[in-house]
Amino acid sequence: MSMPTIPDIKPEIVLSRHEVINLLLTSIALEEIGLSHIINAESESIQALLKDSCVSLDDALKINHSVERMMRSVIQSQMLLQIKLDDIISLDNREELA
Repeated sequence: MSMPTIPDIKPEIVLSRHEVINLLLTSIALEEIGLSHIINAESESIQALLKDSCVSLDDALKINHSVERMMRSVIQSQMLLQIKLDDIISLDNREELA
């Protein structure tokens, strides 16, 4: 059996600094949209719990704990996105100074 032949592909992507900054900002926006969907799903789970009149205290506490853990993860992601945004703003400011 012979080894596979891999073609020599060298894609050349040329982007201006402005385009790169716009792509980075877009990536933050898309991550924010994803986080908003997670928050919405968590709110729906709480609403479902509140509509169920025969939910036990133990079940309510489990759902509460689950939502709390997920919201902590969302907040951590938000903090990282804020750092990313600060770095992008810094890049943009350096461009203006140049």
